[in-house]
Amino acid sequence: MKTLYYGGAIETMEPAGRVEALLAEDGVIVAAGDWEQLRPMTHGAETVNLDGRALLPAFLDPHSHFSGAAYAMLQAPLGETADFAELEQAFINFIEENAVPEGQWVVGRGYDQTALAEGRHPTREVLDRVSTVHPIMAVHQSGHMGVFNTCALELLGVTADTPAPAGGMIGKENGSLTGYMEENAFLQYQQRVPSPSMDDLLGACRRAQQMYASYGIATVQEGMLPGELLDLYRMLLERGALELDVVAYAGMDALDAALHAFPHAVRRYDRHFKLGGCKLFLDGSPQARTAWLRKPYENAQDGYRGYPTMEDDALRQALETAYQRRMQPLVHCNGDAAAAQLLRVVAEIEQAHPDFRDLRPVMIHAQLLAPDQMDDMVRLGIIPSFFVAHVHRWGDVHIQNLGMARASHLSAAGSALRRNIPFTFHQDTSVLPPDMLHSVWCAVERRTAKGVVLGEKERIPVVDALRAVTVNAAHQYFEEEQKGTLRPGKAADFVLLDADPLTVPVDRLRGIRVLETIKGSKTLFRA
Repeated sequence: MKTLYYGGAIETMEPAGRVEALLAEDGVIVAAGDWEQLRPMTHGAETVNLDGRALLPAFLDPHSHFSGAAYAMLQAPLGETADFAELEQAFINFIEENAVPEGQWVVGRGYDQTALAEGRHPTREVLDRVSTVHPIMAVHQSGHMGVFNTCALELLGVTADTPAPAGGMIGKENGSLTGYMEENAFLQYQQRVPSPSMDDLLGACRRAQQMYASYGIATVQEGMLPGELLDLYRMLLERGALELDVVAYAGMDALDAALHAFPHAVRRYDRHFKLGGCKLFLDGSPQARTAWLRKPYENAQDGYRGYPTMEDDALRQALETAYQRRMQPLVHCNGDAAAAQLLRVVAEIEQAHPDFRDLRPVMIHAQLLAPDQMDDMVRLGIIPSFFVAHVHRWGDVHIQNLGMARASHLSAAGSALRRNIPFTFHQDTSVLPPDMLHSVWCAVERRTAKGVVLGEKERIPVVDALRAVTVNAAHQYFEEEQKGTLRPGKAADFVLLDADPLTVPVDRLRGIRVLETIKGSKTLFRA
């Protein structure tokens, strides 16, 4: 089937820029150019008059957690709670509305202690007020920490004498458990919480795909694939349940199992699923003050700088494994000390294996990657994927935690652009919704929720912000010949917008609506 698009702004993201018309056939772009040039090719084609709207390449999500977005649809929503009382009520409502039987786990996701009136994390006593007969886990918005009630701690076998694993913390006060855990400790016990039924998860995955598509996204990421999720993905593939392309990055302890489970999806798509690489964590979250910094946090009387989650030897071994398996490493680094660790160890690896850079290693978040570290990023061929939406969502918190000078270089896209580094933008969904146009606005405007301009020199033009979620994102995935721009031979993956982001005033960017998302000529979302 042929489809001709005309009558609006067709922004190709190619150097030639906008064209008047575009022709797609059987999921592939066959022509793009002047209307008169394409007219002879349009016999039998369905015609779509854009009526002044804008057609762009569909967005690619450079980092999120697809299964996390699906799980979130089966969990109590905590993101809008303003205090402990509202948090408790959100859990109570969820238990009542879903008739959760006694003894069954209840999970809530998205609380943010900086937005709670109490200004701190809830405790097990807070969650005990919800229920003493349901094990309960409240997951922080970052996904790096959370709180368990007493019933949950007992089921998990955690006592005041339980040691925290390296790179993690189990909260205690006066020798008693608070219920709070962070980083490796939280991740370890979170993985022991039972999953929902497979049927519930499959339904949630369908809804999650619709959610991503509603933001104009046709390629998404499973940013941390543990062994526990392998069966879910087997089922998704067996049932042909994926319509979006999903690129997965296995945890190091699950890498070989994932390679064995999906031999036809290694670095290529099998039924819309690709095993793209492996995932590593080097530190935590800046808004939660667990990111690892070179200098202490503001007002840290004890010199606290956060902490690492891996030693150099363990990181070196993991990157060697990635090299031997030819798998792209995605490495979580928020703080500049974590960034320094990655740069240091990659430099050592590349001395022994100069072609390591061909894996296109990615520094995920790169929140506090400093301008003085950018030249090493270029030299080593590391791609930064910035969580630039932090500027608006938590920028005011970062000013408090880091001081204005450091906070001004948060997600330093301007510094990267001046060095021609092919950076990308992400939202780390389910931390934040995968709103690419909001991230574009954040990168261009760099205003906090309170209206503070955070790092004017790090502002970038709209076209370069759009490249971060199209052209550069396709490059990050080794898919630059298939996606990211509109030219003949590439996939017919489009997003139809109600206005052209390259021509509207900056303050309108985040208000642009996604009208339709098309993948391989098939409409997956229509407003």
